[in-house]
Amino acid sequence: MSRITETVKHLLIINCIFFLATSLYGNKLYDLFALHYFDNSLFQIWQPITHMFLHGNFSHILFNMIGLWMFGSPIEQIWGRNKFIFFYISSGLGAAVLQMIYSYYDFNSIFEILINNGFNSEEILNTIKTRRYNTNWLSYISEDQLNHLNESFNLSMVGASGALYGILVAFAFLFPNISLFLLFIPIPIKAKYFVPILIAGDLFFGVSNSFSIGPIAHFAHVGGALTGLAMILYWKKNQFNKNRWDL
Repeated sequence: MSRITETVKHLLIINCIFFLATSLYGNKLYDLFALHYFDNSLFQIWQPITHMFLHGNFSHILFNMIGLWMFGSPIEQIWGRNKFIFFYISSGLGAAVLQMIYSYYDFNSIFEILINNGFNSEEILNTIKTRRYNTNWLSYISEDQLNHLNESFNLSMVGASGALYGILVAFAFLFPNISLFLLFIPIPIKAKYFVPILIAGDLFFGVSNSFSIGPIAHFAHVGGALTGLAMILYWKKNQFNKNRWDL
């Protein structure tokens, strides 16, 4: 669609360096830089930022980096470096916040059921931390709820998808009539329709907990999109001047 702009190029390089590093050192880097549940001992204050530079596998980083190049470069050309970086990082942080809120709600709603049925909170937490389970729990919660209890507490979120969803929202506002294609559906759809459909799909999959392919943080996608939307609307309302970001 366009040449790779400087900031996008640097983001691509940083993501690739992190990906190669995780290929060599694996779990050590994921433990340190992936986003973990805030009550988990692995959580660190830098993870809401660093998680967006890690990826789980080659296809994960490939699709995210192609999206960053295709949609990020024309936006940086219009906005400039500093405003683009601010928007990108903020969208990634918004993704982390909403996913963490969802994980907190998901975990505590099931945790409270066990507490209300006489199980000790400390014993529950210690059991979850070691990824073991008390079979007596299944008398009060379903196996699906048990899996959610584990997944929420042992959250390990990586990827630039949340930041990319913010970029997609910005692209839909700046280039609303450019036609895009849904994966596996070769029908051109204007960006102003394509992006809302994409976000609605993530919201549906996140709320229903069904039909999702693989461990996808759908609420992180929604969080990045909503954060991007909030910034776009705020800047539009206040006639934001991109020159304020030029140093």
